[in-house]
Amino acid sequence: MPHSKPQDLPKGGGGRWPAAGESFRSVHWGDYEVGYTTVQPLDCTDVYKHLPGGVCPCPHYGYIVEGRLRCVYPGTDTPEEVAETGEVYYFPAGHILVYDEPTTAIEFNPAAALRDLMDSAERVVAASPADYT
Repeated sequence: MPHSKPQDLPKGGGGRWPAAGESFRSVHWGDYEVGYTTVQPLDCTDVYKHLPGGVCPCPHYGYIVEGRLRCVYPGTDTPEEVAETGEVYYFPAGHILVYDEPTTAIEFNPAAALRDLMDSAERVVAASPADYT
């Protein structure tokens, strides 16, 4: 059975998503992508703007090791949600993630949905790399 320390997961999904660099480590196990995210403040609006509806198509299940993660649902009546240090979370597809402060999170995401999201993010970064450095 696979196992790993979060910080030992492959960078950028083992080279599948190089634009993620050091901030996103992940591995595909079964039907899930197990991820370890360490980011500085980041609003993902621009990364999602090229996706249908301008929102993330991937549901996220996770745990905030440290920091704060805000989830907004544009164009809906769904209230904004916030997960903070020590909390587990589930954010359904159709959101925008905003890391308001340096944050470390562990996530378990449906692999196919995360692959679609990350492949799109790679294309966005490749088209305008100066905006993401």
